[in-house]
Amino acid sequence: MKDETKKVSENRQKKEAILATLTEKVQKSNAFVFVNYQGLTHIQLEGLKKAAKKLDAEFVAVKNSLMLRALSDYNLTDEDKLNFEQPTATLFIYGDVVEPLKHLAKTAKELSLPKIKFGILDKESISSQQVLHLATLPALPVMRAQLLGMMMSPIQSLHRALSWPMQSLVMTLNAIAKQKS
Repeated sequence: MKDETKKVSENRQKKEAILATLTEKVQKSNAFVFVNYQGLTHIQLEGLKKAAKKLDAEFVAVKNSLMLRALSDYNLTDEDKLNFEQPTATLFIYGDVVEPLKHLAKTAKELSLPKIKFGILDKESISSQQVLHLATLPALPVMRAQLLGMMMSPIQSLHRALSWPMQSLVMTLNAIAKQKS
C-alpha cells in the first residue's frame, strides 16, 4: 500500500512540475496556436520544434487536461474547450507573431498537417481562419519599413516642392551662362 501512495505522489509531482512549466510559458507568450498534430511523424514534429525555436517560439505537445489547467486564466468558451478532445500541440509565440505563424501555415499547406484548431492573441480567442489570415501579413520589420516609408513620403514631397524653385533658378542661370560664353 505504501508503494502505491509513493508512486501516485511521484506521478502527481511530475504533473505539477509540467503544469508549472506550462503556466510559465502561457504567461510569457504573446500568442499561442493550438493544432491537431495527429498524423505527423516524429521527424516532422522535431522539425517543427527546431524551426519554432529559431523564430522565438516553442512547439509543445502535452496532455490536454494539463494545457486546459494552464489556460485557466483565459476563460475559454465551451466551444474552445471542445477543441481539446483530440491530440493537441501548442505553438507558444514569444516574439513576433507573424513569422512562426507563416512557418506553421507553410508546413500545414505542404503536409496537410497539422490541422490548426484555434489560437489566442491578446487574451482573445481567434479562429483557425484568423490564424491563417495573420500568417499572410508581412513580418514586423517589413511592416515597420512600410509605415516609415508612408510617413516619409509627404516630407520628401514637401522637400522636392520647396527645393524645385531653387533648382530651376540654378538651371536657368547655368543656361544663360552657357549662351553668353
